[in-house]
Amino acid sequence: MKASTNLSFQDVACKKIGRRSFLQCSTLAAATAFTSPAIAQIFKDAPMGIVVHTYSHRWHSEVNDEKYPGFQNALDLLEHCHQVGGGGVQVGMRDWTQDFAGKVRSRREKLGLYLEGSIRLPKTPEEVVTFEQELKWAKEAGAQVVRTVCLSGRRYETFDSLAAFQGFKQQSIKSLELVEPIVRKHHMRLAVENHKDWRAPELIDMLKHLDSEWVGVTLDFGNSISLMENPMDVVEALVPYVFSTHVKDMAFEEYEDGFLMSEVQLGKGVLDLPRIVSLCRKHNPDIVFNLEMITRDPLKIPCLTQAYWATFPEVNGKELARTLQMVRENRYSTDLPLISNLDSVEKLAAEEKNVRNSLAYSRNSLPIT
Repeated sequence: MKASTNLSFQDVACKKIGRRSFLQCSTLAAATAFTSPAIAQIFKDAPMGIVVHTYSHRWHSEVNDEKYPGFQNALDLLEHCHQVGGGGVQVGMRDWTQDFAGKVRSRREKLGLYLEGSIRLPKTPEEVVTFEQELKWAKEAGAQVVRTVCLSGRRYETFDSLAAFQGFKQQSIKSLELVEPIVRKHHMRLAVENHKDWRAPELIDMLKHLDSEWVGVTLDFGNSISLMENPMDVVEALVPYVFSTHVKDMAFEEYEDGFLMSEVQLGKGVLDLPRIVSLCRKHNPDIVFNLEMITRDPLKIPCLTQAYWATFPEVNGKELARTLQMVRENRYSTDLPLISNLDSVEKLAAEEKNVRNSLAYSRNSLPIT
């Protein structure tokens, strides 16, 4: 599906789901008309925002440093986002109250920032109550999109057999089936991330199974490389479903069991960020862009070990060879960044530098505003 840049989100969604009834599309259009002023009319051209994980060192930090004080809650993150010129935040609602959600809305509106939520999927019907409550808080605070993941870890580190992965897949489908009526009821978009768990065809299959205009994708620009997927192939496959984004750039280095993979400052890695951003905007003109540049040691992708392949029976040698060729042809100009050799304050400083430089790149070199 190719959406014109002149189409609204509801137009795009209705074209994607042409087999659904006119009534469903009318419902979506009405819901979007009700909620769209916050995103479609005001924030679609907002500067790049910040995912809470981008500040993994500063979030709830206990380091006593005046220059890099810890962020204790969403209000602190909003304030800092405004200070550094970000357009909004993506943050979780765990342990919020109705009163706190109101405070977030009030401060967000005063600062002129957007908000996206981040929410955990329930595994049982009993947990749906908590999911719905957090969804209500997100909506009260002004979010129209909540991001979620099916797996908190990494597929190749979590599962040692195909059977274990298949069990996880069935649980994930069950969880999404539990929450689809809830997000539909509250007119909130749920965006499932490609979080080093699903290859693109697997995630698309789940979306088609749900067949819901309220469940789409948080498109992470780099995660799927760890699953032997070409990053642009993933973008082109998932972008018709995109509700939210995790913007990052990637760099690589070989090691004995495969390759190392790092988030690096935007513009310093191998991803074609202008093209990816343009594709996202083409398919969802109201999309906002969220920086997720995690400051950490490189991740090990042990694709030359037998254990790595336990859950990938369909992946062939051509995909492995293509991935390793990409790594070798795009070796980072220096050693990949390390933070394990830094003290606590140095880690905070490195994190802040990464954020500010990435936001500057987004302002100067990406078709966002």
